[in-house]
Amino acid sequence: MGELAPARPAGRPPEYRWLLPAVLRDEADGPPGPRSTRDWVIDVLCFVLSLGWTLLVTGDLLNPHPEMVPEWSSTPTWLIASDLAIGVVFSVALWWRRRWPVQLAAGVIVFGAVSVTIAVAALVIMFSVGVHRRFGVTAVVTVAGLGTNAAFCVIRPESDTPILESLAWSAAILLIVQLWGMIVRARRQLVVSLRDRADRAEAEQQLRVAQARALERTRIAREMHDVLAHRISLLSLHAGALEIRPDSPPAEVASAAGVIRASAHQALQDLREVIGVLREPAGEAPPERPQPTLDQLPALAEESRAAGVKVRLDLRVDAPDELPAGAGRTAYRIVQEGLTNARKHAPGTAVQVAVGGAAGKGITIDIRNPVPVGRPAAAIPGAGTGLIGLAERATLAGGRLTHGRTPDGDFLLAAWLPWPA
Repeated sequence: MGELAPARPAGRPPEYRWLLPAVLRDEADGPPGPRSTRDWVIDVLCFVLSLGWTLLVTGDLLNPHPEMVPEWSSTPTWLIASDLAIGVVFSVALWWRRRWPVQLAAGVIVFGAVSVTIAVAALVIMFSVGVHRRFGVTAVVTVAGLGTNAAFCVIRPESDTPILESLAWSAAILLIVQLWGMIVRARRQLVVSLRDRADRAEAEQQLRVAQARALERTRIAREMHDVLAHRISLLSLHAGALEIRPDSPPAEVASAAGVIRASAHQALQDLREVIGVLREPAGEAPPERPQPTLDQLPALAEESRAAGVKVRLDLRVDAPDELPAGAGRTAYRIVQEGLTNARKHAPGTAVQVAVGGAAGKGITIDIRNPVPVGRPAAAIPGAGTGLIGLAERATLAGGRLTHGRTPDGDFLLAAWLPWPA
């Protein structure tokens, strides 16, 4: 959007200014664009008024009435013709008053000293200067216009009106027109400013919504990563068992193959879901499926036992139904990642999982397994960021997570999550 671009305010697309009436635009925006319906009506009205005034004054000069100013009743024919030409030219020039207001005002200042027919066109052009140009330019044009009025009062005076009175009236009319133009300019700028603020507010709101959706999609993708890592580690463990003992009894081979098939099927479903989340447009995110909590921990442990992992689960949570859903999901993911890491880095060892807590005390998670001697021959590959992600998840939930070796030679993954009373 060009936040700080001086040529067009932030939050406004490049074509936005062409949708505004011409009086809303300024010289900083460059040449005015196509006229709107409102502009056409105003321009036609100004042209008709100026040309009508020109023809009316010319007719009075050619056919003077008794009540006409004496000096004007004896105006030479050449001056009347010249005045008519000036009035017609500046009436036509009103069609370009938005593009060149200062240039037309300079012409008015020059010819206005001797022309009567230019009066209406001069007022319209002076008004355009006040609307389309900044105060400094308008002030200079106004001072020059006052000088032109003074010259006109001297060159073509009215016999029955003092020069000072004529000068005062013309100066008052000019100042009123210029002040009116500046008021219109200030009001239009206020409207544009309010529209810009509304556009920016709407754009910022859309950006915040898009960011929230992107964060939610990322969170769902992380959830799927945890689930896939768990499933694939089971696949690797059973495949490794079949590779090590190819002469196993057919019943064991069939059982292991069944677990591999079921885990692969579930992994494909999870992978399809995460790909769907990443492919789905941000504005049409599918509803999130229910996430597992502490109630699914026994099923998770049983799944690991079926894969040949020695898991001992000690679940002692008072009133688990009252546990906040967010804390339950986080606890489940920590246990799931802990079992996955144990299968990856300490295959064949016994894993002890202890989960306990109560309202007001929080949830404590303790996952412990012996550290194997040496490095497994066929370690399951991983991204190496599982524990980092768990620590981030626990911190965001208001808890803490630690991991490392204990003095007894075990690897301990410990976490604490808040549970308000």
